[in-house]
Amino acid sequence: MAPALSNMIGGPITSVVPTTTATALTSITVSAPPAAHGIVGYKLVVEGEAGREVMNVLRWRTPSGDVRQTVDPAAFQPIIPFGGRPVPVVSKAEFNGTGFSTAHQRGAALAGWVQPSSLAVDVHRLVAEGAPLVYAYYEGVDKVAHFHGFGDHYDAELIAVDRIVADLLDSLPAGVALAVTSDHGQVDVGTRARALDPRLAGEIEMASGEARFRWLHARSDVAGSVESLAALAGDIYGGEAWVATCDQIEADGWFGGPLTPVVRARLGDVAVVPFEPVGYLAPSETAEPLLVCRHGSLTPEEMFVPLLGQRGRLAT
Repeated sequence: MAPALSNMIGGPITSVVPTTTATALTSITVSAPPAAHGIVGYKLVVEGEAGREVMNVLRWRTPSGDVRQTVDPAAFQPIIPFGGRPVPVVSKAEFNGTGFSTAHQRGAALAGWVQPSSLAVDVHRLVAEGAPLVYAYYEGVDKVAHFHGFGDHYDAELIAVDRIVADLLDSLPAGVALAVTSDHGQVDVGTRARALDPRLAGEIEMASGEARFRWLHARSDVAGSVESLAALAGDIYGGEAWVATCDQIEADGWFGGPLTPVVRARLGDVAVVPFEPVGYLAPSETAEPLLVCRHGSLTPEEMFVPLLGQRGRLAT
């Protein structure tokens, strides 16, 4: 099904925590764990025009709207990507200038493609112009898994991706190596994503994160609310999810190091992270039940990703 990828050498490596695009892609481009770069999830808490709001990192938006002017991407993620080198990025044209692109790719020259067929063409051109490193991103496999799950559509997408990889290998000189990896895996949740249990409603101020790494924010006006919330969440979800406080998660090193107070403030107090193929939806996530495959948790299916390599095949 995927001969080009199958013939590459390499094996599995682990993603980061949470296993989500915003966090993992940033770790790739800045070579640092989430605790260091601060993008510790898909939906994080920021100070917005209406006070504390949940920001969608990929869209750089809160319920109040676009927050690029009030939440500076360069300050939010302070590590200079690619070690400060002017590495060209071959990515979807519509990603140019977004808050997330600025946060994890600033300083890079974007070669935006409008169709996947252009990806190998742009990479070949940049290598021929002398770029020692080119970073290319393609999100098709992730999208197809989200909307169709594993099946005929997914298999067709793998075949299409393998064709892109083959085109890259055919266009690159033998002295140039191609490395292929992924930001995360997927779990088929299907219809098993459900709303947060109503018993939590009086115990939390808000929910952030995502369905497979759900953060609960304890009420700040009740003493001992974090411990009470953790106990309640454990009673509700302990049979299908890891339930831990943020302090426990930090102590166990899930984010790859200690959290600064600034980064800690972006997270909730209690995390509910399913090890079963389920998900927990916040009240605002009206469209999310449509997703079939999901990611974010620490299961092997989500954590392990490929790292494959091969030299180009173009004769010089």
